[in-house]
Amino acid sequence: MLMRRCIVALFVLNCFLSSGVVRAEAPEVWVNSELSDLVKLYRHFHSHPELSFDEQETAARLAAEWKSDGYEVVTGVGGHGVVGLLKNGDGPTLMLRTDLDALPVLEQTGLVYASRVKVRNDAGAEVGVMHACGHDVHIANLVGVARYMAANKKMWRGTLMVIGQPAEEKGAGARAMLNDGLFKRFPKPDFAIALHVDSTLATGKVGYRAGYALANVDSVDITVRGRGGHGAYPHMTIDPIVQAAQLVLSLQTIVSREVKPQEPAVITVGSIHGGTKHNIIGNTCHLQLTVRSYSQKVRKQLLEAIKRKAKAVAIGAAAPEPIVKITGEGTPSLYNDDKLTARIAPVFRRVLGDENVKLSEPSMGGEDFSRYGRAGVPILMYRLGAVDGRRLARYAELGQKPPSLHSPVFFPDVEEALKTGVSTMASAALEILKPKN
Repeated sequence: MLMRRCIVALFVLNCFLSSGVVRAEAPEVWVNSELSDLVKLYRHFHSHPELSFDEQETAARLAAEWKSDGYEVVTGVGGHGVVGLLKNGDGPTLMLRTDLDALPVLEQTGLVYASRVKVRNDAGAEVGVMHACGHDVHIANLVGVARYMAANKKMWRGTLMVIGQPAEEKGAGARAMLNDGLFKRFPKPDFAIALHVDSTLATGKVGYRAGYALANVDSVDITVRGRGGHGAYPHMTIDPIVQAAQLVLSLQTIVSREVKPQEPAVITVGSIHGGTKHNIIGNTCHLQLTVRSYSQKVRKQLLEAIKRKAKAVAIGAAAPEPIVKITGEGTPSLYNDDKLTARIAPVFRRVLGDENVKLSEPSMGGEDFSRYGRAGVPILMYRLGAVDGRRLARYAELGQKPPSLHSPVFFPDVEEALKTGVSTMASAALEILKPKN
């Protein structure tokens, strides 16, 4: 494999030399000389995580890195968002994005550089903070790509726009940056690319998928209302817990009996709370739902059906109408542009070899990178292998699943992940921004 990569790098180098453009190193070669520094930077971000919309120090360090590489940098976009611009003549504008925020997870990896950060959350409780979703990899990766592009300006033409986005974990950061004029104060990109680590994909590999890749995500809160009283005299009450139980079952028929079987959809009741004591029937019961879909038509269908089912249960119990709230945490489904994906996939194969580029399965997870696509920019988010293949094989041998993202014991094999991430993203950038002559 190493020999193949070297041959590919030499081939690309010769192509550029023959066209009169001087290229010092291909990204997959260049990254080896920078890897030690990028890993050090990754460990810094890993051990200094910050929660959504609190990414002040993370943003400051990222801004300093980009400034040192010659980018025009603006901070404070949509919270702690960072925008860096590197203009290099006439050509398209390409946006590359990393997310900045960590999760309220107490790290249990045992790594020497593990996060020991604890903070108070919005509810006032002390929580651990951990980069359990790989955003620290994303940040170090984009620093590497930005550094490579700045050092090889003879290789491309156009404008490179790199952004550090806050609050991806809350599904709110992209919207905040857009509302703060991301595509008005700065050039609206012709294309946008991002990556996300994958805990089930081996290092050295990437995955991609054209079309729908990630889901619409909506959070729904339902307060079922009744009339409280003594548990020994239920006939004098309207029991909200019984209504809630009926509603949980009724909700399951929406996907199984109302949505076309070929359309992906999920309704999960993740939380249900009601009552205070054995012999007391309360006034209310509260349910929290996560709702997933791909198309806007199905998204609307699910949310309307949830309201209808909740009202129907209340009518059946002669109860007051329930309160149904769709929270502001929702993110739209992520649709990878077909033409952009078809253009970049061969680049990945050239850099990594066909055997290391996989067609990813669509996921019901969510990502607010989708909002840039909804704003009219062709986007591509691809998956980056994050766990050494030998580790994955050992999990399989033991009959275990590898720790998922958001797990307190998840950690990437970062050296190989960064090699692949920088190589593929920088190569994709060179493809988009390649000179016409």
